[in-house]
Amino acid sequence: MTAATTGTTLLTFLGIDLGTSEVKVLLTDDESHTLATGSARLEVEKLHPHWSEQSPQSWWHATLDAIAQVRASDPAGFAALRGIGLSGQMHGATLLDRAGQVLRPAILWNDTRAAAECVELEALVPESRSITGNLAMPGFTAPKLLWLSKYEPAVFRAAHKVLLPKDYLAWRLTGEFVSDMSDASGTLWLDVAKRDWSDRMLHATGLSREHMPRLVEGSDAAAQLNDTLRREWGIANPVLLCGGAGDNAASAIGMGVADAGSAFLSLGTSGVLFAGTDRFAPNPTQAVHAFCHCLPDRWHQMSVILSAASSLSWLSGVLKTDVAELAASAETVDARGAPLFLPYLSGERTPHNDANAKGVFWGLTGAHTNADLAYSVMEGVAFAMADGYAALQGAGTTLDNASFIGGGSRSRFWAQICATATGVAMRRHQGGDVGGALGAARLARLAVTKESVAQVCTSPATIEVCEPDAAQRGLIEERLARYRRIYAALKDEFSR
Repeated sequence: MTAATTGTTLLTFLGIDLGTSEVKVLLTDDESHTLATGSARLEVEKLHPHWSEQSPQSWWHATLDAIAQVRASDPAGFAALRGIGLSGQMHGATLLDRAGQVLRPAILWNDTRAAAECVELEALVPESRSITGNLAMPGFTAPKLLWLSKYEPAVFRAAHKVLLPKDYLAWRLTGEFVSDMSDASGTLWLDVAKRDWSDRMLHATGLSREHMPRLVEGSDAAAQLNDTLRREWGIANPVLLCGGAGDNAASAIGMGVADAGSAFLSLGTSGVLFAGTDRFAPNPTQAVHAFCHCLPDRWHQMSVILSAASSLSWLSGVLKTDVAELAASAETVDARGAPLFLPYLSGERTPHNDANAKGVFWGLTGAHTNADLAYSVMEGVAFAMADGYAALQGAGTTLDNASFIGGGSRSRFWAQICATATGVAMRRHQGGDVGGALGAARLARLAVTKESVAQVCTSPATIEVCEPDAAQRGLIEERLARYRRIYAALKDEFSR
């Protein structure tokens, strides 16, 4: 159904989700029903070990391509556009000079080159954990700038603005430098309790508020689409850009995870267990992320692993076997004889904060097959999420159930393993892999229509609930304990 055929849709909203592997764009009506979608792929450059970079210009071109698909699919609906929301991969350092030129490729969230600078930053600001609510981790933005000040000083000196990935798109769309509280929480420059830039943290990295975008709440108005683009796209009326959100906070809005006690578990490139809170509740010693939500006066906690569904994609490339085929074959495996897998292909965050951690298959024999390896990878990711949930419990969070989303949500079997490993029931939904774009569109709707959060941020229908498997729980707990012992035994070797 499109706006052109219904004749009733007067307002439409565009959600743009800038991921690591693709840009997704979603056009919705004023009840958040999908009218059209578009997408464009992105590539990551890994020029050195521990490095991960992308061209901001590629983000912009991919966004334009995806929007063109939406316009072609529903031109009348697109012409009725009134609001745009942005969701984006967090932490990426995007540097612009005074002329608005990008100074170098953006350093991404899964880039771990700045591990030494994390130690330096916490020494410079001993109270950093109480200010930011988080450990200094190499994926965050502030340590990246310390690294640049040492190894690319000319670039550092030329930087006029430091933007997060989605905020670069906001600038291209509006000409305004603006960010939201949820995305800014992942920089280590935000006082998360006060929802404001921390001058102390900025000064420690040689920066000031002048280098930062203006802050707004994710559901508030931020800027207007520039007239050139609006006319080029055939839109007669002004189009508002809202504050938007970091990818996980936007996914939460798309899944109706807005209140304390609601949660989702996402298996995308990274893995995230996201829990809404009504207060600032950090647990930095176990690498829990305590961030602002993209709604006023709300916060959230996250445990994050760096290689989730991407671990299965990696195995797919090595074995030259389709991901779906591998996932299906894993269901035939007897877990008692399968190897164990540590999914630390890009280092790890929660709970280890170990940039040196590596992926490991443990217990391989000549009898093991592709299916055994696929099972081990899926189980290892579930075990990493179980470690993350244990860290959230250490911060006082207990969950009964969580929405199961992301690319990995296509597999019911993976949902079942995660439920059994964590002890948390997993709710599967139709369209569980487009939460970020939908959440961004919903934030735009909130900014334009001023409706209540309860009216807009509803949960999608649940297809099924995967409860923890009591029959498998004993075996899973035994294997999880071995998994943890393997990391503990290898930790010192990883750092050599």
